[in-house]
Amino acid sequence: VQLVESGGGLVQPGGSLRLSCAASGFVFDDYAIGWFRQAPEKDREAVLCISSREGSTTYLDSVKGRFTISSDNAKNTVYLQMNSLKPEDTAIYYCAARPRGLTSCHDWDRFYDYWGQGTQVTVSS
Repeated sequence: VQLVESGGGLVQPGGSLRLSCAASGFVFDDYAIGWFRQAPEKDREAVLCISSREGSTTYLDSVKGRFTISSDNAKNTVYLQMNSLKPEDTAIYYCAARPRGLTSCHDWDRFYDYWGQGTQVTVSS
């Protein structure tokens, strides 16, 4: 199983980015895939998750109304749309997948077996 994130970069405050998480070696039927982020000198935190059975879950109050998660099963890809970005959103963003068949989202990173390499998001003027 391989997860590859893309779409990160430098954006001004108030701007938007869409991150992609492309999965290979992974049967895209029953799944739970989450987005996590880690800012410098901070712990990794769960942002959102999408489940093939339960829909999406937002874990961070600070991103509610600004970030959304979606999936394209035909492309084996999960997206993180980030709008109205703020400097405090600056972090490395990771996607992670739970083992196949485990379709419940969770905010504890230990429940995810597969991780991408991360993509840097920097929000700065």
